[in-house]
Amino acid sequence: MLSTAFDLLLVVVGFGLIIVIHELGHFLAARWAGIRVLAFAVGFGPALFSFRKGLGWRTGSSEPEILAMQNAALGDAGGRREQARSMLSRVSPTEYRFNLLPFGGYVKMLGQDDIRPEAVSDAPDGYQSCVPWKRMVVISAGVIFNIISAAALFVLVFLIGLRTEPAKIGWVAPGSPAAFAACDDTAQPPGLAPGDVITSINGRTPNSFNDLILATAMGQRGTPLRVSVDRPGVPGPLNFSIIPEESRFTGLLEIGVEPARTARVVTSRKLAEREAIATQLGAIGLVGVEPGMRLSRAGAHANIQSASDYLDALNASDGTPIPLTFTGDDARTTTVNITPIAQLQIDAVESGPNTRATIEHLLGLTPVMSVREASERAQAQGLVAGDVFLRIGETPFPNIVEGMAAIKAAAGKTLRVVVARPTPDAGPETIELPSVSVGSDGRIGFTVGDTAADAALLAAPPAEIITSGGTRTPPPAASLDNLAGWRVTRVNDTSVETFTHLRAALRAATAAARQTNTPATLTLTLSREGEADRTQEWTLAPASVAQLHALGWSSRLGPGLFEPEQILLKADGPMHALSMGISETRRVMLMTYVTFLRLFQGTVKVEHLKGPVGIAHLGTLVAGKGFIWLLFFMGLISVNLAVINFLPLPIVDGGQFLFILYEQVRGRPVPVSLQNAATLAGLALIGVMFLVVTFNDIRNLIAP
Repeated sequence: MLSTAFDLLLVVVGFGLIIVIHELGHFLAARWAGIRVLAFAVGFGPALFSFRKGLGWRTGSSEPEILAMQNAALGDAGGRREQARSMLSRVSPTEYRFNLLPFGGYVKMLGQDDIRPEAVSDAPDGYQSCVPWKRMVVISAGVIFNIISAAALFVLVFLIGLRTEPAKIGWVAPGSPAAFAACDDTAQPPGLAPGDVITSINGRTPNSFNDLILATAMGQRGTPLRVSVDRPGVPGPLNFSIIPEESRFTGLLEIGVEPARTARVVTSRKLAEREAIATQLGAIGLVGVEPGMRLSRAGAHANIQSASDYLDALNASDGTPIPLTFTGDDARTTTVNITPIAQLQIDAVESGPNTRATIEHLLGLTPVMSVREASERAQAQGLVAGDVFLRIGETPFPNIVEGMAAIKAAAGKTLRVVVARPTPDAGPETIELPSVSVGSDGRIGFTVGDTAADAALLAAPPAEIITSGGTRTPPPAASLDNLAGWRVTRVNDTSVETFTHLRAALRAATAAARQTNTPATLTLTLSREGEADRTQEWTLAPASVAQLHALGWSSRLGPGLFEPEQILLKADGPMHALSMGISETRRVMLMTYVTFLRLFQGTVKVEHLKGPVGIAHLGTLVAGKGFIWLLFFMGLISVNLAVINFLPLPIVDGGQFLFILYEQVRGRPVPVSLQNAATLAGLALIGVMFLVVTFNDIRNLIAP
């Protein structure tokens, strides 16, 4: 808690300094232009203390003292008036003020007020008396200072070095765009692969894995991403064309890849997070394994160097439990056994108009959706962990994709739901929930699971599987009749209880066909409560048999529990750091403009934007990665502040610049009435956006 509070304080102070630097630009430019600056303030609210040349330091503001002098200087002739005038002549018009709330700052110029355009001054050193081109410099100076400070931060970061994930593929989601990516070299199989090192993204050399994520998220819908990679054992670069798709989890465009990972278990410098990781490790059976320990051996595989080596050991196990040996920094070792889980096929299916989702299946045989964990909101509506969905709305025995689509389609409404609930002493109990409320976000409040680990209960097979290159083909199980709600109990003469047993039985029944590369015919026995058992013959093509035997193994210890690989992104020297800093500033600036473009095009949504609450929360997460990452984050914020401040909105610098530009061209200022109307409209727009993004930030923070 104290660590998070300190991180938050660093973020708030850093953000405040960025705003102060912005205002410093306005201040210095105003002094250069000969405009009277009444105040340069750090923070908002009442003044704690202030400094004014000619008066010195004061507790609070010196403005009451100056006002008294001005009144005396305008009074009746006499010694008091002359003394006041003499004092005023030696006192600076500018007060340097340090206010109570350290959340930024401001500059107050004579005759300049964004909120009240009519508050003008005809004094010779007033804002309006300054020539328009100089005022344009004054208005632009804040943004320029933010760009310069961001570049300076990036230069400093690259001089010291930034630890980040390399542009290297660690895992490719089956059924994802990256798995289907077409390679220009037709001799190579489609798709990116673990170990691929990315050398180019749309012609630009990436510095880190984050560059790939950003390029994908900021891509244009339907436009291919050109990616070049170096692949171990393959001469020359491989070039891929990948069309990103919208993630059903984040709503952003993605291609379905994760960074490369080491063999070290994730850890954190925060005690609460380390305890949470330890609890998670214990929950999956790794009792005694501590955060930060390194997996050194997996079964017969010694000298494990990466998460990929661990996955290779799992695939070599053929389902046999394997011992895992973890080693701590103090050379202490812990050995635990882990049972591999049979992998199912993962492919893409259509989940709605122009949308895709991934589905787990076995040649089209698909488990039924269930409730893995139920939140209080779901429990209040009658759902509990372990419930199996017999019906959601009009969909009987839905698979995960069908079930989630049915729930999402009922957003803001109610659904009729029927579930089978396991009981300790008898068979499952059928429970009907006639009116389950679906939130406006298309959720009920439970974590999705399926029946694969508990039973070979089947949903209807997908009508089509979307394979490499976007080809749509029916899965092999589409040739079978009426599967929804039936259980596979036997494959030929082999009994089946779960999908793991089902996979093993199918592989045994097709082993001979795999050796001869011929079709395989087998018999499925299906049973359903209240109905007679039935059998179906099923003929599998050689390609389907090959797919079945190519499936590997996974475990509850997934790659996500290992630390990502890290590289030190560091310049070779000061000049290289300068080049890298300028390049990064330009990239972030262009990416910010692209974000607004994608916002209007719909690939980036309003809920993806961050307000003050979201920035503060994100900042604490970044600060947890170290001080250098915090400096990098502040550089990003500085560039974003510059871009947002120069948007053509009346209340920000960009809108004021356009007003002055109009005056420079037309020779007269924009009418005050029009400025007032534009200011009100700008305030309303920014106010609405502030409320929307703050609401989304808070909702995301408290969401289960």
